[in-house]
Amino acid sequence: YGDVVGIRVVNFRNIFVNHPEHIEEVLVGHPRRYIKGRVLRANRHVFGEGLLTSEGDFWLRQRRFVQPAFHRGRVAAYAETMVRYAQRMLQGWRDGEEHDVHREMMRLTLQIVAKTLFDADVAGDAQDVGKSLELLLELGADFRRTLFVPHWMPTPTNLRIRREIAFIEGILYRIISDRRASGSDTGDLLSMLLHAHDEDGSRMTDQQLRDETITLFLAGHETTASSLSWTWWLLARNPAAEAKLHAELDEVLVGRAPALEDLPRLPYTGNVITESLRLYPPAWGLARVAVENHELAGYPVKKGMGVTMAQWVVHRDTRWYEAPEEFRPERWEGDFIRRIPRFAYFPFGGGPRQCIGNSFALMEAALILATVAQKYRLRVVPDHPVVPLASITLRPRYGVRVKLESRQGCAPERLPQANRPATQAISADKRGFSAQPWSS
Repeated sequence: YGDVVGIRVVNFRNIFVNHPEHIEEVLVGHPRRYIKGRVLRANRHVFGEGLLTSEGDFWLRQRRFVQPAFHRGRVAAYAETMVRYAQRMLQGWRDGEEHDVHREMMRLTLQIVAKTLFDADVAGDAQDVGKSLELLLELGADFRRTLFVPHWMPTPTNLRIRREIAFIEGILYRIISDRRASGSDTGDLLSMLLHAHDEDGSRMTDQQLRDETITLFLAGHETTASSLSWTWWLLARNPAAEAKLHAELDEVLVGRAPALEDLPRLPYTGNVITESLRLYPPAWGLARVAVENHELAGYPVKKGMGVTMAQWVVHRDTRWYEAPEEFRPERWEGDFIRRIPRFAYFPFGGGPRQCIGNSFALMEAALILATVAQKYRLRVVPDHPVVPLASITLRPRYGVRVKLESRQGCAPERLPQANRPATQAISADKRGFSAQPWSS
């Protein structure tokens, strides 16, 4: 419908911005003209005043507290843990078994985020926590209920949400309490947040710690899990890409576990992740609300109007991508990322509020992909519906059921030429993110 499209929902006016230049103006050029969108603000009873929902000076203070946990050197130290947990998952897999790989990825990434960011092994709690998180995200997909039914109303759905939040909070407050009592500094995110202080000497309260940790619990593992779930599905539907991935892994790793230093030598593995994020970005859209009157792309934007930018739309624009519906990891070879507009590809947003954990997520996705793809092919179970659900993140509504096919002892693969469309009938900005971010 064009680069700027208007829509009205009841008394709320919104414009969709579909051109990279205009998106850059919103996210980078004039970010202070906007606050977060209505859906996220309506979910503050879940996220509190964490990085995802807070605004202004308070957000900036919290960002400074959290930023050291995602320093390049610290993120690199997490690599061994990511691989170790992925290998532990594979110990329970057997050739010929059927699994919901989305559920498997959710469980795995939850364990990783708990261990690397909170130094807590929650394997025993992971299944129950995962169910609570999944339910909250499914309920978050009903944007009409989120926007028009206040969370304080005692409806059956709201009461269920309260119970799930209380369950997750119980785990988080227990970890916070134990850490405060011990006074130990284990070098993880929670330790840094507990010991961090502002210029006036003030520290974060338990409530602020809860808000940041629940944000990372909810967002920190779900995005990578969803991205990997779509990646397995795309690879299963595109045997040429899958064979090329396996050939690279076999040549570089020769059967051993991947490590951080291997990633620069696995460019096609990185391209697979990059292309998967293009087609099925976990953050499928960004919403803002104007806080002042201004003009955008020649259109008047009034205070209180919504401005929405959808990665799903821009990433599939034929102006920037040849055959945009097809899964083509090789499109990212060479300098392609520099030949398209800056915000023609922005899976992690952009500007001051670009996702703080993008490097963590990209490294985690690549290491898990390399670890699992060395050992197994994942074949989608016939007739299982794989359908996108536009929740807070983009997730497969019914999961992704696959049959495991062991690669142990297999001969080097031939590379088939077929390339299938990435979608079914149902269906970081350039300077901050590259096709192989780990090589920069």
